[in-house]
Amino acid sequence: MGKKLVAFFSASGVTRKVAEALAEAAGADLYEIKPQVPYTKADVDWQDDKSRSSIEMRDKSSRPAIADKNANVGAYDAVFVGFPIWWYVAPTIVNTFLESYDFAGKTIVPFATSGSSGIGETAAALKGSVDATATVAAGKMLNGNQTKESLAAWVGSLGLGL
Repeated sequence: MGKKLVAFFSASGVTRKVAEALAEAAGADLYEIKPQVPYTKADVDWQDDKSRSSIEMRDKSSRPAIADKNANVGAYDAVFVGFPIWWYVAPTIVNTFLESYDFAGKTIVPFATSGSSGIGETAAALKGSVDATATVAAGKMLNGNQTKESLAAWVGSLGLGL
């Protein structure tokens, strides 16, 4: 059975809870994508055009620095990548993470949380940040209280052969 990693970015703690539950259900290791400069509540105020997140998300080339590059992605066959949906896609720090490692030949499975948005075309948007030989699955919204059983069933349904 292949090794799995659940890597996640969480600005408010919501995605962290889902990532922890997913890692337990999938028998995966857990890794937090931490920004070099942590986000404050004001930074993620989507209603403020001058907030840090608003500025980053308007600039598709924005790549906020991550605190470390110790994920050891090479040791895993599948990497679940979790994040909150910002402006209908993954926060640009997720692109920083993906571009910081070699995902050649790996399977990447996005998962997201959101108060109101769907996952939309997020997987397609992330594909440009990884090696062309990586497989990026469609991904899934994991809002609300996810049970260990429902998460394990979802992982099993992916047919990853892990």
